[in-house]
Amino acid sequence: MKIQSADFLVSNSRADQCPQSDFPEYAFIGRSNVGKSSLINMLTGRKALAMTSSTPGKTMLINHFVINNEWYLVDLPGYGYAKRGRYEVEKLKKLINYYVLQRQQLTCLFVLIDSRLEPQKIDLEFIRFLGENGVPFGIIFTKADKPKRGELKKNVERFLQTLHEEWEELPPYFITSSDTGQGRDEFLDYVEQINQSLK
Repeated sequence: MKIQSADFLVSNSRADQCPQSDFPEYAFIGRSNVGKSSLINMLTGRKALAMTSSTPGKTMLINHFVINNEWYLVDLPGYGYAKRGRYEVEKLKKLINYYVLQRQQLTCLFVLIDSRLEPQKIDLEFIRFLGENGVPFGIIFTKADKPKRGELKKNVERFLQTLHEEWEELPPYFITSSDTGQGRDEFLDYVEQINQSLK
């Protein structure tokens, strides 16, 4: 897939106010500081499409980007909620849960995993939540250029093996780097295949 256009459309603090459209939606979610904005910029080829911040967890809204005028890339608030009060935590949790469970246009939710780290409990719990609710999802390992090559492979395999303890079949997964562009073609080709199957 070639990205011919990628534009910010709208931000919403409520999932029920998201765009009413037949466009398929591919949403990104992950812990704070997992590299979500940088990944969106890399995939779309637009350096400043999604705002990157040195402050983890700054995304508080659901952000829609329209791609090639035929599908949406959706940036969801991160889970983990570092340095947030209880009210904000509950508000974000409800926002995420409503979108993930009720948004009919959601075609696939991609959980972003930091490839530098061992399996994190919060990521595994969120993936379990998706499975329990039948939400279609994939995994994107980010920051693949940061660990050493052998360490990257070991970290990815360890995460997948941990999933295998509960899952008979693993979800699709992609290994990406926002700095080198690794994984871009594979991810976009996957989205294109799904879009074609929906026509």
